[in-house]
Amino acid sequence: MRDEDFMRLALEKAAEGVAAGQTPFGACIVKDGEIVACEHNAVWATTDATAHAEIHAIRAACKALNAIDLAGCTIYTTCEPCPMCFAACHWAHLDCIVYGAAIADAQTAGFRELAIPAAEMKRLGGSPIALQGGVLQEDCARLMREWARQPGRKTY
Repeated sequence: MRDEDFMRLALEKAAEGVAAGQTPFGACIVKDGEIVACEHNAVWATTDATAHAEIHAIRAACKALNAIDLAGCTIYTTCEPCPMCFAACHWAHLDCIVYGAAIADAQTAGFRELAIPAAEMKRLGGSPIALQGGVLQEDCARLMREWARQPGRKTY
């Protein structure tokens, strides 16, 4: 499978989350071409401000692999990670973060994102994690825009 295929899985998971009353974020963790975990944001379902899609996926991957070291894994996430999620990816030793929509797309949808680009967090923190942005960016941003038009949506 290609990066776009894994990102489509993250998008499908994000759409599943939206259908369940969550926010439009999804993340898949892949190792050696195999999906280890694929989760959506669960902040509202769990009443946990840290239950972002990336965090949820990291927790599931650690459990699936029975390890806290996710070296050799790539995370595909529908949005550029926030500082919390970037740090969690770094601490889990993920090899690469592949993301779709940019921080600005999340801000446009109404999220109070901290405008610190992943590349800047990588540089400032000296993280070895590789970054690849813009994979299916328009599809990821479109899901956010569609979510933003829903009545009764909840942001944070």
